[in-house]
Amino acid sequence: MTAEAEVLGELRRLRARLPQLTGALAASADGLVLAHDTVDGEAESVAALTAAALGVGMRLTESTGQGRFRELLVRGENGYVATYAAGGSAVLTLLAEPRINVGRLHLEARRSSVRIGELVDGALERRDLN
Repeated sequence: MTAEAEVLGELRRLRARLPQLTGALAASADGLVLAHDTVDGEAESVAALTAAALGVGMRLTESTGQGRFRELLVRGENGYVATYAAGGSAVLTLLAEPRINVGRLHLEARRSSVRIGELVDGALERRDLN
């Protein structure tokens, strides 16, 4: 199974554990979609916006002495957008309904982001060895 298929499988398992998720995607830190389980046409724009938010989040955490970026949560009138570092080169972004339990969102997403990071970083290491 390819890393992309494994990442997509993880996104789908995460959505099954959190039914209030309306979308999930894994992207490179520079905004390229790696895998997604979202509405068609939405993934590329969300990944690009995630890259921009990631840049701001990284600068904010570093300049305030909070260390490396780990996660970002944005709450809008119609729900949440949550972004989590996934290894050294990827991010996990989730879209959620406003009624989601945010604590559970963080718990499940942090686990999935670790797994996705392992998959992506492992695939990059194998590519570098070839």
